[in-house]
Amino acid sequence: MKSKLEYIWLDGYKPTQSLRSKTRVETDFGGTLEECPMWSFDGSSTLQASGDDSDCLLKPVAIFPDPDRASAYLVMTEVLNADGTPHESNGRATIDDDDEDFWFGFEQEYFLWDTKTNLPPGFPANGYPGPQGPYYCSVGASNAHGRDVVEDHLDLCLEAGINVEGINAEVAAGQWEFQVFAKGAKRAGDETWVARYLLERTAERYGLAINWEPKPLGKELDWNGSGMHANFSNAIMRESGDEAVFTKICEEFGKNIERHISVYGANNDQRLTGLHETQSIDMFSYGVSDRGASIRIPVGTVEDGWKGRLEDRRTASNADPYKVAAAIIKTTKEGLA
Repeated sequence: MKSKLEYIWLDGYKPTQSLRSKTRVETDFGGTLEECPMWSFDGSSTLQASGDDSDCLLKPVAIFPDPDRASAYLVMTEVLNADGTPHESNGRATIDDDDEDFWFGFEQEYFLWDTKTNLPPGFPANGYPGPQGPYYCSVGASNAHGRDVVEDHLDLCLEAGINVEGINAEVAAGQWEFQVFAKGAKRAGDETWVARYLLERTAERYGLAINWEPKPLGKELDWNGSGMHANFSNAIMRESGDEAVFTKICEEFGKNIERHISVYGANNDQRLTGLHETQSIDMFSYGVSDRGASIRIPVGTVEDGWKGRLEDRRTASNADPYKVAAAIIKTTKEGLA
């Protein structure tokens, strides 16, 4: 019996990394991560090495069944240098959460994108659809565009064992969202990246691309951008029942704006303008149930006696969830030190 293992990794492109993958065929494979061998690739073709020293390594870190192919698996990997040290493009290796104390929920927004018109489905070739408003959580062909892609993607994620907790049509035409939750920052990043990979591959069948840019329709236009809101908690936040804990964390985030904005996605200044449910990129604020703040304190956290999570709303749709998690963990630990 032969199995197909799709090794997935992040390339070295800047400022936004892209997904890459290639297939390895294994005989009598039992489906476990331990059985996945280390592999290599030509880093000179992905901006991760020079041509005269091109080998980079792929270290398997998570495995999922691939419901879209027969006898197949999806293998998320991280990139190592030839000597086994983490490559500079490896955001996963920067996460300080070995005990999986941190839980993350990423709300991944994106636009479906018609490569022929260079616009989202639902946009006429030489103009714009009606103003945003009726598209959010909509139904019907006049307002919901690209549902087949989104439904196929959800089914594949669930069959693969990725913990997608929901989907919805978003505020702009052709814009959608899925949500991934996991206990452990690395696991949350793994699942979000594999979900992104499956979305890209699913959209191929429909002749569509995925636009991860935070403001693909232009800063000057009255269309919502795309974020990847980062919901997070650790044991202290989930169990202490102390408002001061949340205040300390939020205040610490306000002291480290650049640390976060630097990894929260390229071109995020186009999205974080203070409009469309955002705070301005050069300002910081937090508040209960405030979707215009940098960090929203969910009302559920307050109602549960100050036990729960925070939501950093600044994170752009094209941000690396590994790097986002690493920054959030660092600042949270400093705030509670």
